[in-house]
Amino acid sequence: MRPLDIVILLKIVSLGDSAWQYRDLSAKLCISISEVSESLSRSHIAGLIDESKKKVRVHNLMDFIEFGLSYVFPVIPGQIVTGTPTAHSHPVYKSQFTGTEDYVWRNENGIIRGLSIEPLHKGVANASEVDEVLHLLLSSIDILRVGRSRDKKVALAQIKRLML
Repeated sequence: MRPLDIVILLKIVSLGDSAWQYRDLSAKLCISISEVSESLSRSHIAGLIDESKKKVRVHNLMDFIEFGLSYVFPVIPGQIVTGTPTAHSHPVYKSQFTGTEDYVWRNENGIIRGLSIEPLHKGVANASEVDEVLHLLLSSIDILRVGRSRDKKVALAQIKRLML
């Protein structure tokens, strides 16, 4: 598994029942069609997507997110930069978590300054600008990567609400 695989699977989840093709994911996530294809093959081998490579096995993905993601894709916040809000700084979480640092994905067009978090893929900041559900899912994932136990429980509940 690669970090990009999680981004692609979450994008498919955010699309809901909408029809999509590899080129749609490629354009919306700023990655090549071949990367999409390779990623979906890895996800199929891991049991996170069905044989058609169109339907995410959400319960399997949820298990991976809950129990493995923070170990496989850990992150240490970096320097203070301008960027797109993520983790505790996402507007949905901002009111729930007081007194925490602001976290951002580095982005020249960002709206706040905060500790930089390396996103799961370089195109995440741009892709999240046009997809609020994806932005919330990825911000929740970042809480799992940098948050405390209580924070993680809130983020997991939000992910479950969006995925299941």
